[in-house]
Amino acid sequence: MSVDYPTVGYDQVGWLTENQMIEVDRVMMDDLRIGLVQMMENAGRHLAQLVIDRFDPATVTVLAGSGGNGGGGLVAARHLVNRGVDVRVTLGQSSGALAAVPAQQYATLERMGVPICDDPCLADVVVDALIGYSLKGAPRGRIGALIDQIDDIGDRIVSLDAPSGLNVTHGAVLGAAVSADATLTLALPKTGLRGAPEVGELYLADISVPRSVYDSIGAGPAPDFRISSIVRLLQRREGTNHE
Repeated sequence: MSVDYPTVGYDQVGWLTENQMIEVDRVMMDDLRIGLVQMMENAGRHLAQLVIDRFDPATVTVLAGSGGNGGGGLVAARHLVNRGVDVRVTLGQSSGALAAVPAQQYATLERMGVPICDDPCLADVVVDALIGYSLKGAPRGRIGALIDQIDDIGDRIVSLDAPSGLNVTHGAVLGAAVSADATLTLALPKTGLRGAPEVGELYLADISVPRSVYDSIGAGPAPDFRISSIVRLLQRREGTNHE
């Protein structure tokens, strides 16, 4: 099974640097009072849907970091379990290192009885939710080790927001980096993803950011999500049956 999402050309949407995405998050939470848990839920739900629509896996391993990106991966794990997928979760750090909102998502998975494994299990699809847009230098320690072995864990890799290890502003890779089959980026695509081979197929999900937020930072247009809350981004827009 493979669902054809509506396509949007690269030049039809705005692109964000890391600093601009930080400002988008700030405006959402501080000015509009749209909480991180709401955005995380939207991200994880769309990620689970993309994994199912694109690859229809029986088994999924979720690799989750300690921040918001990892929290989105944990939300995706819950939605995948609810859809009947056999899911295993491996953390990039100890559960005690999880930030507050991802820790809530982790606790929910524990109460659901979702297996949490110290060592990642082989799976049809690996969800890479280790590092989001806030990469600082080359991945190190356990997260670096997980990135190094990710190709041996699953047949397909789907990254959340950006492949872990890729600088989202410049597209630079300073050390280990995930080479994804598909990447689901959020809000607007990040400038470093444009043309980066590590990205694979590039998709964009609506996490409920109002267009006025993008206008306020001069980020350019958001796509029309009326047909679908997930769209595929292409360097040249290709015709689909949605057009």
